[in-house]
Amino acid sequence: MSPRARVPVVATRARRAWRSPGARRFKWFLVLLTLAACPAAAADWGLITPGRTTIEAVRARYGQPTTIEAKKVDSYDTVQWIYEGAQAPVGMSRMTVDFGLLTAQGYKADVVRDFRLDTKPASFNKKLVLDGWGEPSKVGKDGDFEIFLYEDGLLVYFDKSGWNVLTMVFTVPQPTSAPDARPAPPPPQR
Repeated sequence: MSPRARVPVVATRARRAWRSPGARRFKWFLVLLTLAACPAAAADWGLITPGRTTIEAVRARYGQPTTIEAKKVDSYDTVQWIYEGAQAPVGMSRMTVDFGLLTAQGYKADVVRDFRLDTKPASFNKKLVLDGWGEPSKVGKDGDFEIFLYEDGLLVYFDKSGWNVLTMVFTVPQPTSAPDARPAPPPPQR
């Protein structure tokens, strides 16, 4: 048999070996190892991450906004960019990006503080949210509307049916519980 005829057999064996139960477990191990090595970060969408993405990165990705509004938040000058209609991302009727974030290192006027996606009817649903971000940290209601809150900074509002997404708000991480304020117990006496 020529070496050329053996190549497909070897490739087929290698493919079968990679699909074996042991290989599947190894692949899951690699995925879990990768996830464990990644630090927790803010929720993101469309290459925008609150607290990290800059005004120039948003402009490079989405172009000039439909509307720019200067605002004042807690005596800081901020800016809001609105992308509407054809300029909004696919599946959205509007994307609103707020810039200006107060950090431990000081005020950063050119960093995304939060952004809001107003979806087109039936373009996003609960299954897509759960598949993309998993189970929420908290579930609540605002009148007739169900809300999902994720600690990594995502707030999702559903329509009255509880299935279709109306709005998604991305922020810096939002812990859902305050750290324990009680003092640590004294060490045991010996």
